[in-house]
Amino acid sequence: MAENSNRRYSSKIVDGVGKSASRAMLRAVGFNDEDFKKPQVGIASTWSMVTPCNMHINKLAEHAGEGADEAGGKSVIFNTITISDGIANGSEGMKYSLVSREIIADSVEAVTGCEGFDGLVTIGGCDKNMPGLLMGMARLDRPSIFVYGGTIQPGEGHTDIVSVFEAIGAHAKGDKSLIEVKQIEETAIPGPGSCGGMYTANTMASAIEALGMSLPNSSAQNAVSQTKAKDCHDAGAAVLKLLEQDIKPSDIMTRKAFENAITLVIALGGSTNAVLHLLAMANTVGVELSLDDFTEIGKRVPVLADLRPSGQYMMSELVAIGGIQPLMKMLLERGLMHGDCLTVTGQTLAENLADVEPYPESQDIIHSFNNPIKADSHLRVLYGNLSPTGSVAKITGKEGTKFTGTARCFQSEEEAQEKITDGTVTAGDVVVIRYEGPKGGPGMREMLTPTSAIMGRGLGNDVALITDGRFSGGSHGFVVGHVTPEAVDGGPIALLQDGDTITIDAETNRIDVALSDEELEKRRAQWQKPAPKYRRGTLAKYAKTVNSASEGAVTDMPD
Repeated sequence: MAENSNRRYSSKIVDGVGKSASRAMLRAVGFNDEDFKKPQVGIASTWSMVTPCNMHINKLAEHAGEGADEAGGKSVIFNTITISDGIANGSEGMKYSLVSREIIADSVEAVTGCEGFDGLVTIGGCDKNMPGLLMGMARLDRPSIFVYGGTIQPGEGHTDIVSVFEAIGAHAKGDKSLIEVKQIEETAIPGPGSCGGMYTANTMASAIEALGMSLPNSSAQNAVSQTKAKDCHDAGAAVLKLLEQDIKPSDIMTRKAFENAITLVIALGGSTNAVLHLLAMANTVGVELSLDDFTEIGKRVPVLADLRPSGQYMMSELVAIGGIQPLMKMLLERGLMHGDCLTVTGQTLAENLADVEPYPESQDIIHSFNNPIKADSHLRVLYGNLSPTGSVAKITGKEGTKFTGTARCFQSEEEAQEKITDGTVTAGDVVVIRYEGPKGGPGMREMLTPTSAIMGRGLGNDVALITDGRFSGGSHGFVVGHVTPEAVDGGPIALLQDGDTITIDAETNRIDVALSDEELEKRRAQWQKPAPKYRRGTLAKYAKTVNSASEGAVTDMPD
């Protein structure tokens, strides 16, 4: 191997007399003479006390650093941000949530590019950390491994954060007292870890493992456990092997690897946010992926996991029976995954799964192919005169597969939430929440608060909700998000009026409003684009640079 081949970047920072000043700075943070000869491994930690999802990641970063150091590297821990969807949901602050994905990617790129790290370990916990970290790794294309911070334990009475949101709706209906709501509030989040169902965090961690960018079973471990500590240690050491073999994200994040990720997300009944994030990640690494790929793969992949929010079990219970590896092996043996994809172990997916044992016969969390939760995908990409360039629904079939109702239009999440809570929204309504898209929000807020209020009021089978915003992985019911073109771009969702008849059909994959083309054009001629909500700062910059949700809502599109 050529000299400095595994120090391709750090050698330019620390080698030679001309870099004495660089070395002087690094000595102050713990480097010695021998360290300057070692590959530098950046450890990107998303630790903060902002959220329980990330409150333990500082310790995990230390384990990863120790693993890299013991394997012959020199680790350097640095931080990037996190925000909490669970805390911000239903507020103006939620507009920063999806934006944070781009900030995380930018910051990982900036720190690594500036400091000359040869390899990376990134550790994420909350929803946007994971795709943001992967996008940063993909931009840099240096040997890298992602580590998931792990899932939380169930709260008292098998509760989690979505239980709290739905309790609020049940209180509004009169089914729960304030004391009962407070009891759930006090006990639903017992400690560190990401939200406990197959919500966006667990969905994305699983997708990234199927993509090949995490060590086997990294996505299915409890946040506070010896297995998670070992996972971090092993990841630090594994980066040194990737450096020796010169295996980079672009070697792993291929078209077939993304197909594997989509397949696993469907089998797990995962979040609609996976569509948005996988499109963005593929875009970043230069892989062609579209909304229609989710439809095509979804035709042959069933939903097998009985996990929340639509099912009954939590991620910690899946961890207890073996995690996602046996499911991946089931899918591989069924011919639904590509076994020849390279992974961060240096081996193929098939080689990683070769010795994996099946689930215990007594379990009923993961169903067999003969008894699926749903025979095809729950993620439905819908087109029609209401969404000409696509929208995304999560319909398991428990809500039915078709809904026709009357539009009740709102210009923001807050306006809709008020009318759901006070009983204005009734059975047969299609709640329309618009001007919440990537540009129009800006930031594409999650509609967890209104969808939870609908479920809490017992209207989950009787009210649909459509939006150019998006949904939490905890949302369920008859909901359609990512409606494009978004309202601020003059999409048909902006032209709807109270009383219009809307039909959502998850069998034909259509979303339509009973209006003629002539009537839509007449309304469009009368429509006026609203003024930007923000003129300076992060949200203003985001609104000016972000592309459509149907393309991943990314901000760094090439010319």
